[in-house]
Amino acid sequence: MKLNTSSRKKYRVTNKVRRVASVGRLRLSIFRSSKNISAQIIDDNKNITILSASSIEKDMKNFKTNNKSELSKIVAEKLAKKAKEKKISKIYFDRGIYKYHGRIKVFAETLRKNGMDF
Repeated sequence: MKLNTSSRKKYRVTNKVRRVASVGRLRLSIFRSSKNISAQIIDDNKNITILSASSIEKDMKNFKTNNKSELSKIVAEKLAKKAKEKKISKIYFDRGIYKYHGRIKVFAETLRKNGMDF
């Protein structure tokens, strides 16, 4: 079966992250669309999503911003707060098909500022 370019990029990055992942770390997978951004922390050993944060959730309606980078910061802070409650600090950052640039970079830097280690 022939895969398209975006699927090949995603599998290449994700499989590399999974290979180097140690037992004590979880994977943070990120998705962005033209208007929204979402992320989830995944345990690959058990194949479950532990927690997630998105700009589409109901409590995010209070934040009215046209700047997508600001929206990424807000979602990253929310995810970091949820992770601290579950005592998660060490993760691997799975950027998927996206370059480490723009909103993805802002998201990662905000997570680092809020105590996440990757």
